[in-house]
Amino acid sequence: MQGVVFNAHWLTFFDEASTRWFEWLGFDPKETFIEGGAFDVMVVRAVLEWKGPAGFDADVAIEVAPVRIGDASFDVRFAATADGSPACVGTITYVSVVPGSKRSVPIPDVLRSKLEQHTAVP
Repeated sequence: MQGVVFNAHWLTFFDEASTRWFEWLGFDPKETFIEGGAFDVMVVRAVLEWKGPAGFDADVAIEVAPVRIGDASFDVRFAATADGSPACVGTITYVSVVPGSKRSVPIPDVLRSKLEQHTAVP
């Protein structure tokens, strides 16, 4: 046991953070990411960069911001701290899909406008 968060768990933490972030943007997850919902996205790429340890009982905070918006995909940066110190940075590429399918489509205008309002410089 290394006494730090296992690297793969950061993806779980970032997935939960993205759900809450979409909710903060005004997209209720129970109504958005379902067949017939406003939109859906799938992860197509994830990159993690370890910055420092996050141990048991650490206070982990995660900042979320889009950093790239394409035609049908976008990148979101997750910056995690543990007790105020850098712990992990992740960049996840999501592709827009038809809800209930795996078919890629352009990012819907309702989502694009929210992403553009909150895009950060990496």
